[in-house]
Amino acid sequence: MHAIMKLSGMAVAALLLAGTAMAADYEVGQKNKSFTVKELTIKVGDTVRFTNQDDFFHNVFSLSDLKTFDLGSYPKGEFKSVTFDKPGKVEVECAIHPSMMMTINVEE
Repeated sequence: MHAIMKLSGMAVAALLLAGTAMAADYEVGQKNKSFTVKELTIKVGDTVRFTNQDDFFHNVFSLSDLKTFDLGSYPKGEFKSVTFDKPGKVEVECAIHPSMMMTINVEE
């Protein structure tokens, strides 16, 4: 009985580690009042880090039904991250610079 419980616990741990190992991290910069990538394709569970490389503030947000977020204003050198948990298309913008737009395609 003890061996079965130990094996069961190891199986659960392996599944949790496998799920974590599959997620990836991506970086999208904000430079010259533009996103450094216009379109990005990622998988469900991946995280995108939005790094401000400009000398002024940015405020990255999305009103997409799939993933709504507002990262607030932040200065050069700082970043904020978003994890995407559903498949679909996410339009991302900057509240301070309306010409800044990009698309994140989240796949299964």
